[in-house]
Amino acid sequence: MSRIGNSPISIPEGVTVEVQQNTVTVKGKLGELSQEFSDVEIKVEEGTLTLTRPSDSKAHKTKHGLYRALINNMVEGVSKGWTKELELVGVGYRASNQGQKLDLALGFSHNIVMDIAPEVKIETVSEKGKNPIVKLTSHDKQLVGAVAAKIRSFRKPEPYKGKGIKFVGEQIRRKAGKSA
Repeated sequence: MSRIGNSPISIPEGVTVEVQQNTVTVKGKLGELSQEFSDVEIKVEEGTLTLTRPSDSKAHKTKHGLYRALINNMVEGVSKGWTKELELVGVGYRASNQGQKLDLALGFSHNIVMDIAPEVKIETVSEKGKNPIVKLTSHDKQLVGAVAAKIRSFRKPEPYKGKGIKFVGEQIRRKAGKSA
């Protein structure tokens, strides 16, 4: 039994959900998202959306929960939006942005300049005495996560000093240095 797949999705005010053959389209104030699906039946009735599966086979059970989670993320994204915050920990690590270009100084010989997708809004916060923070906001959860993972991959946090790019609130597993 899929616990996630069986729970209904409530559709907030201002969000419309359209189901056509094997595609779900969700429109809201922040944007529009669509997702193809298979092996599940989707019903929209009076502000709620429910998913049912044709059988109890393992493949149908896994897709039941998966598509319910994806559609729920789409509904929440077009109504509220998704935000990821990255913190740059290290001496001399800096971040700035001009429009959709993110400029990172991470201790390499040259700065890293990255073009961010137009659907993602980017903001950099640099306060004296605090680590720089990069805020990514969009209606697409998968896109925000992918962009955040790409930025984090430039300098992952290392376990000895904790230097690198980490998510805000992430706990870094620290190791003791060499003992003489």
